[in-house]
Parts: sequence; structure tokens; C-alpha cells
Amino acid sequence: MIVLKATQDKVLAVLQAVCGIVERRHTMPILANVLIKKTGNALQLTTSDLEIQIRTTAELGGDVGDFSTTVGARKLIDILKTMPSDQTVSLESSQSKLILKGGKSRFTLQTLAAEDFPLVQESPAFGPAFSVPQKTLKRLLGQVSFAMAIQDIRFYLNGILFVAEGKTLSLVATDGHRLAFASAELDAEVPKQEVILPRKTVLELQRLLSDADGAIEMQFANNQAKFSFGGMEFVTKLVEGKFPDYNRVIPRNHHNTITLGRAPLLACLQRTAIMTSDKFKGVRLNIEPGSLRVASTNAEQEEAQDELDIDYGGESIEIGFNVTYLIDVLANMGQDMVQLALQDGNSSVLFTIPEQQSFKYVVMPMRI
Repeated sequence: MIVLKATQDKVLAVLQAVCGIVERRHTMPILANVLIKKTGNALQLTTSDLEIQIRTTAELGGDVGDFSTTVGARKLIDILKTMPSDQTVSLESSQSKLILKGGKSRFTLQTLAAEDFPLVQESPAFGPAFSVPQKTLKRLLGQVSFAMAIQDIRFYLNGILFVAEGKTLSLVATDGHRLAFASAELDAEVPKQEVILPRKTVLELQRLLSDADGAIEMQFANNQAKFSFGGMEFVTKLVEGKFPDYNRVIPRNHHNTITLGRAPLLACLQRTAIMTSDKFKGVRLNIEPGSLRVASTNAEQEEAQDELDIDYGGESIEIGFNVTYLIDVLANMGQDMVQLALQDGNSSVLFTIPEQQSFKYVVMPMRI
């Protein structure tokens, strides 16, 4: 049976959409495979790592009929990548193998039985579905994902908190040193739901979401989240645990505020960061009426100093930061202007976008 017959670019795009979560080495060999299921004209591809499952349906030609098998995902992608994008490729079943043909090339691939593929059991109790434009969710993820922890023993920090309540969807990420918050309006009211999406899920969603028009539908259960968009279905386990109360972390009454250009501040910090040591990424900010001075030193007793003119008439403040935390937020914002609210040299600083309540970033100072 000819399972599919289409151009290389079409087949590769469908495969790459589902194969981001596939590990090359796995304790269960079948999890390195993609489940291929043909029903009539429709071809369904499914991958899983036992915690995340991605499924997409496409029409890629071939014979009409019912057929299912699993085949090595990465190997299939690696072979397809070596072929011209406009070349027609076909995948045929032959006994317990699949034969991939393209031009004069021919590859015989070993398969494993489809019935042995471990599908994720979907929760029977998903909450009400709600949707946002794909590009909105992509933007929200971009605004907060850099603040997620990486392999923190407080496992609930290795991900992003999603809070849907009323007509608002809020995303929050923190690693204990900084916290990023972003929100967007929903079309319809939803009852309050809070879930923590794991880091791997977040990175995969960022890879798959597009800036094109089209919505993404979300549903949350106690231990699972489900996303549907662009002909794909994405089911993931959630992180269990209690996320910190982010409202207590966001400062409310910092009375010294500076509004300045995001790009000049980012460039200034990137320059001074060159003179910080790899382990100790500290920079010192001196804020005085009319000027912001940034300075850094390293173990070789080298130093950098830079200065920006600012519209500021408040108190003089000297404060130290891990420069990476400042560069991260500025590099992930698209706006021209940024606002900083400060209290003193020992309190956290709040970054916001002027005239917008939908984004907040809090960073703790460090002693220098």
C-alpha cells in the first residue's frame, strides 16, 4: 500500500510539526517512532514522550484505505532533509517495513507495531474550552518564558503558570530572582482555572505557534492541558504544585519612575556586560537627576562605564543587578519605551510598558 505520495516539502513540514518532542534515545524504543495511521484519505501522525502527545491530520496522497504502523521519526526526517524540496516522495508498506522512495533513492525502514504505541490517556474532565489568537499566545509566551527556572528543585518553577479568569488570560514565570507577568483579553468569560505548564511544553508551543491568523483553543483539567490549533492537537501533563503568589511579588508603590528608550538601554547594558565575569554578572546602576550611569568590573580589574541622559528628577539611587536578567527582558520586549519603577538600592525594580497594564517584570537587586 502507498501510505503517502507528495512533495518533500509538504511531507517534511507535517513530520516536523509533530516530531519536536521525540527524543533520539529513549528507554522505550517505540517512543523514538512516529505513529502513522491512515483512514481513507486522511493521514494522522502522532508522537509522544509519555508526558506530551502531539497529533496532526493531513492529506498527503497515496492509496485510499486503512493502515497503521510506527517508524523512526528522526531517521525519516533526516532522510527527507537530504532530498530536493520539490521532489515527489512516497512511503510504501511492504511486510513489516516501510520503503521511502524519492527520485532514484530508495530507503527501507524497520517498523514497530502500531498497537504497541503508548497513547496518552486523555482526562475525562476538561474544563470549558476558550480560545485566543495564535499570535497573542505566542506573544505572551515570548514575554514571560525567559524567566522560567531551569531544573530548579522547586519543580513548579520549571514552567509557566496559566491563569484564566473572567475575560483575562494571564501567564506568569519566575525563577526566584525575577518574575515576568503578561496578560491578554479573552472573547468570552471563563471560570477561574490555574495550571502550570512544564518547560518542555512551553518551548514546543513556542516552536509550533505561528503569527498567522487563526485561533488556538485551550482546555484545562486537573492534570492535563489540551491545545487545538492549525489542524493539530497537543495534550500535555501539568506540573503539580503550588505556584508562588505572584501578586505579592509585584511592587505597588515604588515612587521613583524613569521612562526611557528600550533600545538605547539594552545597547548600554550589552556593552557593560562584556566586562562582567562569567560567574558574577553584576552591573551597578547609578540613577541621578538627568542621568543613568551603568558600570561593571571583573576579576582582572578591568572596568566599563556608560551613561544615558534620562528625564528624571527623583532621588539618587545606586543599585546592583545580574545584567543577564535586565538584558533578557529588554531583548524580549517589542516596544520602543520602557518604564522602571524603583524604591531604593535594596528593593526590587518593576519594569513596565508605559500606558499598559498587561506586562510587568520584577527583578531582585544583587549586592555588588
